[in-house]
Amino acid sequence: MASSGRPPLNGIVVVDFSRVIAGPMCTQSLADLGAEIIKIENPDGGDDTRKGAGPRFGGPKGESHFFATFNRGKRSIALDFTKPEGREVVHRLLAGADVLVENFRPGVLAKYGLDHASLKDRYPKLIYLSISAYGQTGPLADRPGYDPVLQAESGMMAVNGDADREGVRHGIAIVDTMTAIHATAAIATALYARRDTGRGQHIDLALYDSALVSLGNQGAYYLSSGTEPQRAGNGHFNSAPNNSFAASDGRLYMAVANQKLFTDTAKALGHPEWVTDPRFLTVADRVANKRALYALMDAVLSTDTRENWMKKLRHLPAGPIRTMKEALDHPEVRRRGMLKDYATGHAGTIPIVGSNYRFSDTPVDDSRPPPALGQHTDEVLRGRAGLDEAAIAALRAKKIIL
Repeated sequence: MASSGRPPLNGIVVVDFSRVIAGPMCTQSLADLGAEIIKIENPDGGDDTRKGAGPRFGGPKGESHFFATFNRGKRSIALDFTKPEGREVVHRLLAGADVLVENFRPGVLAKYGLDHASLKDRYPKLIYLSISAYGQTGPLADRPGYDPVLQAESGMMAVNGDADREGVRHGIAIVDTMTAIHATAAIATALYARRDTGRGQHIDLALYDSALVSLGNQGAYYLSSGTEPQRAGNGHFNSAPNNSFAASDGRLYMAVANQKLFTDTAKALGHPEWVTDPRFLTVADRVANKRALYALMDAVLSTDTRENWMKKLRHLPAGPIRTMKEALDHPEVRRRGMLKDYATGHAGTIPIVGSNYRFSDTPVDDSRPPPALGQHTDEVLRGRAGLDEAAIAALRAKKIIL
């Protein structure tokens, strides 16, 4: 089949009020899929992540690594929508928009007449996505919340870490990431539904709810048994062998989930007799006797390097535990097109992990770099808001735009 030549969301316009991770990660995915993202930023510094601590691409005054990671492919407009003149610009943009994304606490945008209730009659086809910590309704709706807090409150931390210490948070912003994925799917679904109904709708997406969904089988374990799942560190509380093991030059991870895999693993490690050992006959047996099994496996695996073991274990679910450098410098990352170099006018050329979407027919466009603050203000005001140079100059004189 010949390629259509156009990304799947080509022609979709998104007005993006979101900041930090969950919202920006969602709208970045929409940009990769071809949507035009108009990112509205505070003229006084922009998205919070632009000002964050940590390394910066292009030197001390360059671009924050944090911001660059989640804002590829967007057009930035620095606009003060708290002022009436700024809100008029927003309305001009919404007149041609398909989607609005925001992640303020419930009630904040209502103060400016930019909440869904205030906009739905004026823009009946607009899909309005709200991301918040606890949702738009209920007794917790007005509480602020960030990813680590939601990991704590959802029970996620309770199952993460070693059994002999308190639960720990995940090292990446897993709740924000999952919420961004759900948000992208929700918007695509609402766009699909609009083809039939002709109407937009409000999508209420809570970090808390996303965290609960992410509990998966761990949550179901409690719901079915009334028993708290055990923390198992790098292991698994009801599967073995499923853990990290020491090779001669570092550690690797093996996840042996069924009987056939255990048989093949035992053979690959040179010990087929493990399969008939009474201690290891079934998954339940291996879980009950995992300390003995892991001691045997460590003794074998420690005799050779990770690279050599991976040659022997190539067709089994095993992999080296890599550092960030080892992971991102691996040739497979570039071969799959997952690490790309983006030329910017304000921070030089910067490497960023690209899109993971691979469609057979419709192309993905993850080639556009993250924007400088207000980089596209004039362009968007002319092309999307229909303002002339005099009107733009007047807004700038009043500090409505940067």
